[in-house]
Amino acid sequence: MMQPVIIGGGLAGGSVATRLAQLGHAPVLLEREPGAHDKICGEFLSVEASRHLAAIGFDVARLGGARIDTMRLHVGGRTAEARLPFVATGITRRSLDAALLDHAAAAGAEIRRGISVRHIDEGRVVTAEGEIGRGPVILATGKHELRGEARDPAGTIADLIGFKQFFRTTPALSRALAGAVTVTAFDGGYAGLQCVEGGRLNLCLLVDRARFKGAGSWEALFAALVREPGLALLADAEPLLPRPLTIAAVPYGYLATPAAGDPIWRLGDQAAVIPSFCGDGMAMALHGGRLAADMLAAGAAPHHFQARLRRDVSRQVRLAIAVQRFAGTRAGRFALVAGLAAVPAALSALARWTRVETSAVARAGA
Repeated sequence: MMQPVIIGGGLAGGSVATRLAQLGHAPVLLEREPGAHDKICGEFLSVEASRHLAAIGFDVARLGGARIDTMRLHVGGRTAEARLPFVATGITRRSLDAALLDHAAAAGAEIRRGISVRHIDEGRVVTAEGEIGRGPVILATGKHELRGEARDPAGTIADLIGFKQFFRTTPALSRALAGAVTVTAFDGGYAGLQCVEGGRLNLCLLVDRARFKGAGSWEALFAALVREPGLALLADAEPLLPRPLTIAAVPYGYLATPAAGDPIWRLGDQAAVIPSFCGDGMAMALHGGRLAADMLAAGAAPHHFQARLRRDVSRQVRLAIAVQRFAGTRAGRFALVAGLAAVPAALSALARWTRVETSAVARAGA
């Protein structure tokens, strides 16, 4: 019986911990936060993600998320809309991650909360409380770097600042957003807006540093953004966080390179970072968690796992990055929305092409 040490209690960490415990191992998961907490994430749970969760016995429906079956793209006063080729769920990471860790614990994983990892030293996990374990090390810290294990940003889009705010929904807002995830592309970034559980709206946006520096503050930036037709309905909405969550320097488009001799298993955003508008980052995290658990239990080497995961997600990440770069110009944004409005089926196809393929999900056992 192995005792893998998992660093990070997000979807990748929680899913690999659950699966390893179900396979008869004794994983130890270290989560730096002492309890449930919000994260910067679009909180769009795709059908692929739901399949991975169901495969480890986790019932997403009990969390009461919002049904999503439509996507809208706004650029200025133009809109493209299409039905998604699947039904998704809007669910907060606060609720989902905490419930998944409880599920992992019930399966037999040891969950240690409030433990901050300092670094990894020759396969040993070093925390403020000393070294923990000598089993395989699984790095699943999400968008946050661990000292000594930083991702290489070369070739990625790493100059964006992320913001996350919740708003209280109203009958008018609920009607306007019912069943839809909306993406608004604007000069210097884009924003996603959707309903989640508990009568709340999730606004997540990415802006480049120049746009934020020009605004000077979150308040000024938000005041400018609600002048965008796709975000105007938030002008009088009640924010639920005293300040938005923020993050910077995330290397969008990053793909971990398999390296023989690397002892670390890298999952989630530590393995692949897809642009947020695609909504498949959560599924990729769960996909990697399932693959890692099964391959680790079968005796595979970490670099073999990284190669397998990269094959499953690299095309989607590269396509999404190409779309993001194209939409980063004014001409590209308006060409994109005009084309998608003229051929709505193309929007559904784009949503499908940036997801983990059904065949890959099935091969992973979900």
